Amino acid sequence: MNNQDYENDKRSHLSSMLMRESLLDKDLQASTETPVHRMLPNAQVIKIGGRSIMDAGRDITIPVVEELSKALGDHKLIIGTGGGTRSRHVFSVGIDMGMPTGVLAELAQADALGNAHILGTLLAPQGVVAIPPEMFGHLLPMFLHSAPGVIFSGVPPYSLWEHPPKVGSIPPHRTDAGALLLSECFGCKRLTLVKDVDGLYDKDPKIHSDANFIESISVNELVERNLETLPFERILLDILPNGRLIREFQVINGTDPSKVSAALNGEHVGTIVHCKD
Repeated sequence: MNNQDYENDKRSHLSSMLMRESLLDKDLQASTETPVHRMLPNAQVIKIGGRSIMDAGRDITIPVVEELSKALGDHKLIIGTGGGTRSRHVFSVGIDMGMPTGVLAELAQADALGNAHILGTLLAPQGVVAIPPEMFGHLLPMFLHSAPGVIFSGVPPYSLWEHPPKVGSIPPHRTDAGALLLSECFGCKRLTLVKDVDGLYDKDPKIHSDANFIESISVNELVERNLETLPFERILLDILPNGRLIREFQVINGTDPSKVSAALNGEHVGTIVHCKD
């Protein structure tokens, strides 16, 4: 339909800035920069490490559960879980059999969901429930309005459509990424990643006794330093700078359970990775 046809057309048309333009146009993409609505501004996302916390057994997990139980009286919590050692095992089996990245992502979901149910059982006395992945996103606000907290499998639902990694075949978007993406989508107040180290070091503190602790660092500086190992998924360094609502996260040591409550209260008790250059 040419311009003359549009002028002679007597039908009503909805006015939209996107109707006659390519969604690949850079100027059009820039024009879509508008304020983003926060759906759950008072909720906090806290990711509980699978290998670092859940797999460590009751001596480590139960004190974290007790801290979460106390925190639920003051905070609305969205609790993510990782798959831990079982995910690493299934990755090994799948890679040995030549499984593509998307299939590995599907397999990882099951292990993280298992830990979600374990954590949900431990927090059941507080009214916390583990929500199945297929209904989690759509019903999250309702569940969170009715209960002090919910638990989700941290694996983002790319499943068979997982992005191919630059190197190897391990899915790049795992449970840390899922927690960050959820925080950004729902506009949550804060994101905390609970690991078994105090935070970020310039080298692996479990191997190097002279490793230096980093209290706070920007994404740009972290990318420039290109550290050999990180206590969180490297893909977070790609996701965080593009966020509109979440511009930082904190990594804390869950083997000191008091740091869980402190972090949820906004205290700096680990490493903060931010986009404030």
